[in-house]
Amino acid sequence: MKKNLRKSMMVVPLSLSLLFVPTMTGLAHEGHSDGHMHDGSVSVSTPASDLRATLDQYLSEHAFLAIYTMQKGVDGAEDFDEIAVALNQNTEDLSVAVASVYGDEAGEQFKEMWSAHIGFFVDYVVSTAEENEEGRQAALAELDQYRTDFSTFLETATEERLEASALAEGLQMHVDQLVWAFDQYVEGNYDATYENAREAVHHMYGVGKGLSTAITDQFPDEFEETTPATPAADLRANLNHLLSEHAGLAVFAMQKGIDGAADFDAIAAALNENTSKLSDAISAVYGEEGGDVFEQMWSEHIGYFVDYVVATAEENEEGRREALMNLDNYREDFSAFLETATEERLEATALADGLQMHVDQLVMSFDSYVAGDYEAAYQNAREAYAHMFGVGESLSSAIVDQFPDSFTDKTPTDMPKTGLGGTAQSGFSMEFAAILIVILLAGSSFFVLRRKQA
Repeated sequence: MKKNLRKSMMVVPLSLSLLFVPTMTGLAHEGHSDGHMHDGSVSVSTPASDLRATLDQYLSEHAFLAIYTMQKGVDGAEDFDEIAVALNQNTEDLSVAVASVYGDEAGEQFKEMWSAHIGFFVDYVVSTAEENEEGRQAALAELDQYRTDFSTFLETATEERLEASALAEGLQMHVDQLVWAFDQYVEGNYDATYENAREAVHHMYGVGKGLSTAITDQFPDEFEETTPATPAADLRANLNHLLSEHAGLAVFAMQKGIDGAADFDAIAAALNENTSKLSDAISAVYGEEGGDVFEQMWSEHIGYFVDYVVATAEENEEGRREALMNLDNYREDFSAFLETATEERLEATALADGLQMHVDQLVMSFDSYVAGDYEAAYQNAREAYAHMFGVGESLSSAIVDQFPDSFTDKTPTDMPKTGLGGTAQSGFSMEFAAILIVILLAGSSFFVLRRKQA
């Protein structure tokens, strides 16, 4: 078991390698607007914020997939090999980027370096499965030594823009969060499992902010003198975080729902907490009523996915079609109100297409999982996760363009020294909450009217 588990899990992504990449054009998101602030205007799409978004995507996906790969490894799940492959694919994305600048040999060296670190997590999972406490402690000792060595390495690589002591502290936080989430899962304490899991993923957005800040400071010409630490970039990162978290949690909640897993209620609660994050931001500005309207609307959308899972479990094809029809109606209505709310900065037709892609990716991932086609399940899961970063960019771009005065502060926002610490902004700023509520309340009246007519 140990040999196979190590072989499958050996490679997990490290966006930290991007510290050595002087140009990031190969990693930029496709389809973003220019937005380089040549005229002093505010934009969410600058070379620096694109770098930050790319790092956020790969790093948060690493934490997300690592959590569930460790779960499936200790459970001996049938789809373990395929989710481990998804982790490897995430690593390949980074390794190819390194190789494109420094050649294939450098890309291979990167994979070997990070494989050693991931191997220690593999040892921990295997030792847990074998109830080998000595092996568990040995794995933790290896991880402790690794974080010290790697922190010193990063400090040197960034010419002391990142401090080794602070880096080591941040790396310890990352290790602790993954280990705690795993340990609680093994012990059956599922509420704590997903609390730590969500913290581990959110932590990576602090990593992305700190690393991108160090990189753009080290290679300013490559990023047109822009910075990733601005209010507009924070808005984009916050939207990316909650939107991708929604997609990721939905994928695994649907899996656990159809499996009748013991931790289904806990992961469903985590998905609800994701919704509450937005609802709380709305309530903070407009009161509980405004928050309740949003929560009802968003929960309704999630409910249709639940209906699809239930109908699948009951082999009720009519119920499956009804759930898909409800999702289709939802995307049309939601697209129309966003076009109106953003004063046509977002087009209803394009929005509907994007929402259909989101629905298709989640449904296809789920259907493939049920059919035992795990390779397709995780291919669609990764696409669903990545898709949300495009959504976050588009929505934040429309918001900033519509309310530029709220994002004109050119002073960089607080940045973690570590690039690996948890000091990046968490949740939503009051300015973002105020802007988002304008859009949501404009749409809520549309939905209330629709319900009354129905």
